[in-house]
Amino acid sequence: MITKRIIPCLDVKDGRVVKGVNFEGLGDVASPIELAKYYSSHGADELVFYDITASAEGRQLFTDILTETARQVFIPLTVGGGINTVADFERVLGCGADKVSVNSGAIRNPDLVGEAARLYGNQCVVLSADVKRVDGVFRVFAKGGRENTGLEAIEWIKRCVGDGAGEVVVNSIDTDGVKGGFDLEMLKAVCAAVDVPVIASGGAGGIDHFLTLFNTLPGVDAGLAASIFHFGEVKIKDLKAAMAAANIPTRL
Repeated sequence: MITKRIIPCLDVKDGRVVKGVNFEGLGDVASPIELAKYYSSHGADELVFYDITASAEGRQLFTDILTETARQVFIPLTVGGGINTVADFERVLGCGADKVSVNSGAIRNPDLVGEAARLYGNQCVVLSADVKRVDGVFRVFAKGGRENTGLEAIEWIKRCVGDGAGEVVVNSIDTDGVKGGFDLEMLKAVCAAVDVPVIASGGAGGIDHFLTLFNTLPGVDAGLAASIFHFGEVKIKDLKAAMAAANIPTRL
């Protein structure tokens, strides 16, 4: 049986890891290089590095910090932020990333996912969808959750997977940083729509939330979180021990 992955997320702004609530009110946490080194040696299955203001500021991702972060990591590293062309994929992969996450760039250029998948393989292309309910409809947001695209999220995700995205990160803006649990309704809809790995992001507040996630939605492949790991509220080894005790397949 495929093990469920636990993935810390480094949201990077101006070269520092930050964390907020509902994508707002960002506060400084730590150095991405030091945090990456810690997670790589303390049980994380993968790591995600987002330059969260690159798209909104219309600039390229911080490659110097990324390169040094990648040097410290011995687990798969997914990188996103300011990915607008296949040249951006090339640059980020050249810095040491294993997978490249795209959100706003794919919204601006819907052909980007397919072009990148043909060049680098589906397994390298990760669709990161920032989703929020608007009048009861799941809508895709761009530029770090700042801009409502008007796109219906499930259809958008299905299109991108059809074009070659090999994995989907579902970032629920509604539950981000609230620590009330993952957005099970949203995740269930995505899992029913696609047949590639789905990563749940937004809302983790404790070990029980991961257990509920994997027990309720066995189709979810991984749980992603930030602040509960960054601030030591949940240690990955404790989380994985609880998962194993609950008969949820995990890499100890």
